[in-house]
Amino acid sequence: MFSIVMPAYNEGAHIYDNLLKTNEIISGFCNDFEIVCVNDGSKDNTHDEILRASQVCSRIQMVSYTPNGGKGHAIKCGVEAAKGDTIAFLDSDLDLSPDHFEDFLAHMKSEQADVVIGSKMHKESQLDYPPLRKFISFGYYVMLRLMFHLKVHDTQTGIKVYRADLLKQIVPDVQTKGFAYDIEILAVANELGAKIIERPIRLVFTREGGFSRIKFKDIWQVFKDTFKIRKKVRQIRKARRKAGKK
Repeated sequence: MFSIVMPAYNEGAHIYDNLLKTNEIISGFCNDFEIVCVNDGSKDNTHDEILRASQVCSRIQMVSYTPNGGKGHAIKCGVEAAKGDTIAFLDSDLDLSPDHFEDFLAHMKSEQADVVIGSKMHKESQLDYPPLRKFISFGYYVMLRLMFHLKVHDTQTGIKVYRADLLKQIVPDVQTKGFAYDIEILAVANELGAKIIERPIRLVFTREGGFSRIKFKDIWQVFKDTFKIRKKVRQIRKARRKAGKK
C-alpha cells in the first residue's frame, strides 16, 4: 500500500477539493493507496472539511488534534497512522501536484532508493517561485552540505517518498516540531546509510504574500533547530561506530 500524509493547518477553504483531487490523480497510476490528512489544530473548519471528504472517499483518513503542534508534529502523527509500505509527504495546498508520485515511485524502484525527494534545484525542475526563497534554499543547501555531508540540494520541498520501515524507525525519535523536521529525518536517514535520490518538480507558488506562512522567525528557528539536529546526528554516528567495534 502507498500512504500519502498531508498535514493541514487552517486549510478549510481548499482542503475538501484538494483531497478529492489528490485521490483522483493518484487513482490514475496506483490502485492500493490511502490519504492520511492531519488536521494540525486548525482554528477554522478544516476538521469538518476533511471529515466531509472522508465521507465521500473511503481512501481518505483523518488524524486530528488540538492545539496546533507544528508541521513536523503533524507529519509524525500522520506517519504513525499510515499503513503503507511506502509513505509520502505532500503539502495540502497542492502547490506541488500529486502526479509527481508516479515518477517518484518508478525511480524509487528502478534505482533501488530508500528515499526520493523533490528538488527545486534539479536541472529539470520548472519553477514559478519567489527569488528570495530561491536564495534561502541555496544558502541552506550549502549549510547542510557542510554540517551533515548531506548530498542533496533541497531538503525543504514539500513532496517526498520514503520506504516505510526506514521512516517508522526514524520518526518516533524526531525532536523537531517545526519546519526543520525534514532536515532531521533526512539527516538521520543519511547517517543510517539510506540511498536518497532527487527528482525534478513543477512548482506553482500559489500562496499570497510572497513568503507563504513561513516568517523570518520561522527561518531563524529552522537554523537553531539545525544545530540541535547536528548534535543528534553526531550522537548517532558515535553510537554506530561504537557498535561497529563490538
